[in-house]
Amino acid sequence: MLAGPGAPSSWFVVLPDCDAAAPAGVALRTHATRELRHPSGRPWLLGRWADGSATVGQAGAVSVALIGQHAVAAAELAEAAGRIRTPVDVDRLADSLAGSSHLIASVGGQVRAQGTVTGVRRVFHARIGAASVAADRADVLAGLLGAGIDEPRLALQLLEPPILYPLAGQPVWYGVDLVPTDHYLLLDRDGQARPARWWTPPEPVVPMTEGAPALREALTAAVAVRTRGRQVVSCDLGGVDSTAVCCVAAGGEAQVVAYTAASPDPLADDVAWAARTVAGLGNVEHHVIPAEEMPLVYHGLLDLDDQLDEPCSATVDRDRWLGIARRAAARGSGLHLTGFGGDELLYGSVAHLHSMLRTNPRTALRQLRGFAAKYRWPRAGMLRQLSDSSPYDAWLMRVAGTLSGPPPPVNEPLLDWGFTPRLPPWTAPAAVEAVRELVHAEASAATPLAERRGQHRELETMRFVSRIARQFDQLAGRFGVTLAAPYYDDRVVEAGLAVRPQDRITPWRYKPLITEAMRGIVPDQSLARQTKANGSCDAEPGLRRHREELLALWEDSRLGRMGLIDADRLRELCLGALPPELQFGGLDQTVACEVWLRTLESNAVND
Repeated sequence: MLAGPGAPSSWFVVLPDCDAAAPAGVALRTHATRELRHPSGRPWLLGRWADGSATVGQAGAVSVALIGQHAVAAAELAEAAGRIRTPVDVDRLADSLAGSSHLIASVGGQVRAQGTVTGVRRVFHARIGAASVAADRADVLAGLLGAGIDEPRLALQLLEPPILYPLAGQPVWYGVDLVPTDHYLLLDRDGQARPARWWTPPEPVVPMTEGAPALREALTAAVAVRTRGRQVVSCDLGGVDSTAVCCVAAGGEAQVVAYTAASPDPLADDVAWAARTVAGLGNVEHHVIPAEEMPLVYHGLLDLDDQLDEPCSATVDRDRWLGIARRAAARGSGLHLTGFGGDELLYGSVAHLHSMLRTNPRTALRQLRGFAAKYRWPRAGMLRQLSDSSPYDAWLMRVAGTLSGPPPPVNEPLLDWGFTPRLPPWTAPAAVEAVRELVHAEASAATPLAERRGQHRELETMRFVSRIARQFDQLAGRFGVTLAAPYYDDRVVEAGLAVRPQDRITPWRYKPLITEAMRGIVPDQSLARQTKANGSCDAEPGLRRHREELLALWEDSRLGRMGLIDADRLRELCLGALPPELQFGGLDQTVACEVWLRTLESNAVND
């Protein structure tokens, strides 16, 4: 997985500062094009990464490296290194960084490696011989181990929605583990690994009058560290979230080239709002991609050759998104800004009302009446969820019992700890039981990401969607384009989550926090938008147009070979319109896993 046509173009492995890591270093050196060393002289970081993406600073027995999207100079890192005496001291630096980077520190023989709190930058670890090592990709470690696929963990990827914490996103390789995104990995002087928590979510107590300026400052800094020194950058210009990012970028020195994809949905209004924004800005080059030029969902499934380190739930939309990345690359952009993460942060979770009912009942009841009317929540279901105070582990145990049940109603209230995922009906019984056992095992010691249900749900969803942003960045890399998702930056997340839920989450206004934060940056005529195009009308036409490609996937299905699905049953379902009770998400997850397995197999043959 480190060599051949399907090998990742960018990766790194972190080695502990001990002799036991030498065999891993030897194995990596034949594939790595870059190497950094510990102050002791031993290998520290080996891998492949783009010019300018890594910065290193050293002071005495301390070295600090940043790999990713940042604007920290080597001299600044060296100054920071001079203030570090223990791995815990790195907290101060981690808390100050704008942008999105891996942070790795070698401190007197100990190593600290961490990603970002949402998981756009992830850290994996594995035992290689007598020492543990860390990496930014799971498949790189699997290649070192010669590891096979953990089939029960792969079956977890079939869940719809695939958001269940702490199971979702776990590596699908035996012997490879994920460091929780709010933890760093400590590699000691003997090569032993231990995760340690460094981040906790902020208390949501900041009023809008303070929170909006803080978010504006954080988002402006997040965009600036990426656009600084560039002549041209590109940007999505669709919904409210990407509009804010585009307008912030337009205030910088780089030429901004914006792309809006038209939709066949007559109710989709992205193009009209984008035109208003561009007219108000006056300095943005705007391209509208006609609807007929945008590939439908399921286009090109049999031609995928990108090797990701896990199945990507957006595989079915790959060609649609990469169409924009190709255009951006052709225009000369090496950086493409997106609005990924805005929904989770700005619209937020209505589950905050569960806590608010107990602390601020008058406001909570008013909000509940509004949301119940807006989403047509049944009164009985709403009252049941509001009255339930079960801890997270008990809720997770209940989820295990409903994995193969019928899908919840579309108007189910969203006041519980999370979505109640289901396995699709074509999942093999043995796979259902394997997933249930994994959920039971995690539930015995599971703790939520935050004490409040609303904040837990926001962080959980961020972790899921950020994985898609991470995977799209890997896909765009083949065109020389770096994907940037500023809403997933640690400082931006902190600024948003700190705002009081009664100010940020309301049925009466659409994403009021970004509206207030962007006054004076987004043109006034665009601040009034209260709509969002969701693209749901593309799924059924895509199924009809690309039915033969879908059916071909279930001929000699790799998931079927593993005994994870009933491929014949799925093929029968794909011959017609999906039954109303089935949502496309379940099909899309299965497609993602099948395509991933086939790509893995194809690249192994070509090595």
